[in-house]
Amino acid sequence: MAYVTEQNLTDVVLERWKAIPDPRLRQVMQSLIKHLHGFVREVEPTGKEWFAAIDWLTRTGKMCDEKRQEFILASDVLGVSMLVDAINNRLTTGATPTTVEGPFHIPNSPEFGSGENMAKEAPGIPCFVTGTVRDLDGAPVKGAALDVWQTDGEGIYEAQQDHHDVWMRGVFRTGADGSYCLRTVAPIGYTIPMDGTVGELMARTDISHMRPAHIHFAVTAPGHHPVITHLFQKGDPYIETDVVYGVKEPLITDFHKKPAGAKAPNGETVNEPFYEVHYDFVLQKTSKAQLKGAAS
Repeated sequence: MAYVTEQNLTDVVLERWKAIPDPRLRQVMQSLIKHLHGFVREVEPTGKEWFAAIDWLTRTGKMCDEKRQEFILASDVLGVSMLVDAINNRLTTGATPTTVEGPFHIPNSPEFGSGENMAKEAPGIPCFVTGTVRDLDGAPVKGAALDVWQTDGEGIYEAQQDHHDVWMRGVFRTGADGSYCLRTVAPIGYTIPMDGTVGELMARTDISHMRPAHIHFAVTAPGHHPVITHLFQKGDPYIETDVVYGVKEPLITDFHKKPAGAKAPNGETVNEPFYEVHYDFVLQKTSKAQLKGAAS
């Protein structure tokens, strides 16, 4: 056995942690130890600093529950979530790009019919989103599910509400021609939660803690690669400084303002100004041929 010194400690630990039968876990742990030890050697934390870091991680874990995930938020603001997303979604050029899910998605949203309103009684400017879901060959994707969630017009998600009602989320499906239509309210730019451990860290920086206005979409269809993404409002002041690094150029779209009394895409006559957004999602098939082409 090699007795440890500061110089050989990392090598001793790496050798010990080779005793893992699972090859993938062994690879992960070898890399983790190497980089974690490298970080500590570079930063040389004091004992007080190291215990402060442990305390921060402990308090972060205590903030996580079925509606709030502070560790996901930490991953988001450090750019790790977007990097993991990019590695796992190397799609063919032309497919709608993915972006982070974020910490506020709630599964099993209610289903709405085409053109129905998922934002009843929510504050904000009415907003109608229309478009199609197609494959890379331009063929419509019938019955694709669009799981939609967002803030209301005051920047609040359901998970941030005190009540337990379904709020600002729903599932819509495409028709035979691949089209979809939904009514909501226009989102606004908002701050990430600053009342937790991530906010505590961000407050000690000069980094913007704002997200640009956006609507979340998770688009799925049998035989196609699922896409979790956002639609961002063109011209939003926080587009260039999104705190979670989620903005990709193809996801920026116009929110066209319409006057009161105009007819909306779902046939309604709206008695107040509203927005129209049009966006066509493009899904990549999951056939082996296309996946091989995407990897080449």
